Amino acid sequence: RSLSSHSAVENVYSTDVEFIRASNAENIKCLRFLDEEGKILDKERCPDVPMETLKQWYEEMRQISILDNILYNGQRQGRISFYMTSFGEEATHIGSAAVIKKGTDILYGQYREVGVLLHLGFTVREAIDQCYGNKDGHGKGRQMPVHYGCKRLNVHTISSPLGTQLPQASGASYAQKILNKKDVATFCYFGDGSASEGDAHPAFNFAATLECPVVFFCRNNGFAISTPTSEQYRGDGIASRAIGYGMDAIRVDGNDIFAVYKACKEARKIAVEESKPVLVEAMTYRVSHHSTSDDSSAYRTFDEDMLTRDGPITRLKKYLEQAGEWSDDQEKALEKRIKKHILKEFGASEKVLLPSIDSLFDDVYAEIPKHLIEQKKMMRDHIAKYPEEYPADGREA
Repeated sequence: RSLSSHSAVENVYSTDVEFIRASNAENIKCLRFLDEEGKILDKERCPDVPMETLKQWYEEMRQISILDNILYNGQRQGRISFYMTSFGEEATHIGSAAVIKKGTDILYGQYREVGVLLHLGFTVREAIDQCYGNKDGHGKGRQMPVHYGCKRLNVHTISSPLGTQLPQASGASYAQKILNKKDVATFCYFGDGSASEGDAHPAFNFAATLECPVVFFCRNNGFAISTPTSEQYRGDGIASRAIGYGMDAIRVDGNDIFAVYKACKEARKIAVEESKPVLVEAMTYRVSHHSTSDDSSAYRTFDEDMLTRDGPITRLKKYLEQAGEWSDDQEKALEKRIKKHILKEFGASEKVLLPSIDSLFDDVYAEIPKHLIEQKKMMRDHIAKYPEEYPADGREA
């Protein structure tokens, strides 16, 4: 046997000196059912989603945008410290969340997936409490805003460092496989910027070689903060990388909720039935600034009228209107109802006390060790010595 026969690759030998030229490769096709005018392109292949479900999806997408608007303005008013919106990416939230098996599947997010959590049962109040960092919030003020997590929904807490969730998702998925858990998929959300991080390679490679039932969902929204995708890679997006790792992949129009839903439904099926990873690349656009700490006008020009012409919400609204299922009166009533609910929860959350200083030492050890007890005493002594520097107003005793 030749040494080359021990490779995982089946070699096809040739005497041709032939390079695979990237410039000659065909681009991966992008799945689309719903065009910019709200018309179905292929009724035979488009998923058959009941009208009432579509209207529910539309309402959830509007809830995301209204919540984003209120919390973004809340940060500008100094009421919360930080925020990140999902304007223009709402279909990626709801279309993917609709196929997740609630309470069974495992989720790893980044920071533009609040709609996924809300669809699965995370409440508006829980989201706002986390952003306020109050005593009722999931993170008890120890995490930045929008770094959500929810144990009952199997949503692992979001981390600030880009890409860390990718290898974690592969590991969690492998653990489910070892435990022989059936019909359990791990969904891992990340952006095009995270795909440029070093964590992406081991995540994809481990998932492929260990045959883990994980769905990698990439929101390719055009920018990694200020770096456009044109400066991030020269290949055909993110989906093209999957082939090199031996993963199945599909690219979808991220503004088309039908396409996102169909692709994710099939991706989950492949992952759990064939025990293998799948990559879904959703092509969308980050309409907002990267965060409240960013001013995107410094590195791009933006057409403010773009969303009125094409966006995931606009596109689905056109479809509903043309089907005679939506009107201006319904739109006004919906917006009023959602705003009223969110503002009520916003006001209630604002009145909740911040966590006790002592809570800094909780939730790590079952029994607090001696060195932390000593540190806690040192902290208390320090605060007692300089009380004017550490006002207790608005904080739990």
